[in-house]
Amino acid sequence: MNVIDVIEKEHMKTEIPKYSVGDQVDVSIKIKEGEKERTQVFSGLVIAKNGGGIRETFTVRRIVQGEGVERVFPIHSPKVLDVKVKKSGKVRRAKLYYMRDRTSKGTRLKEKRVD
Repeated sequence: MNVIDVIEKEHMKTEIPKYSVGDQVDVSIKIKEGEKERTQVFSGLVIAKNGGGIRETFTVRRIVQGEGVERVFPIHSPKVLDVKVKKSGKVRRAKLYYMRDRTSKGTRLKEKRVD
């Protein structure tokens, strides 16, 4: 094992939240404003997962005042506190980039059935 692997292993989170592409999620983020720290929630649809190991990221998209907003979160970042799954969507693709072109009812996904 080389030095880089050892350093990366130290900074990786032990508990990674279970979510997948197509899920509606709430991502809790730690924000520092001057001296104060607070938690802000970013809600949206997971449209992509990228990378592996400590470099693993996921992209969340939401609509704010009619404009699409996407944000990429590193899973192992200390600023990402929690990822909660609100709804699981039924999808057949690894990347949902086609959702960028959809509007209103076209952005809905069928909910995944859990038996």
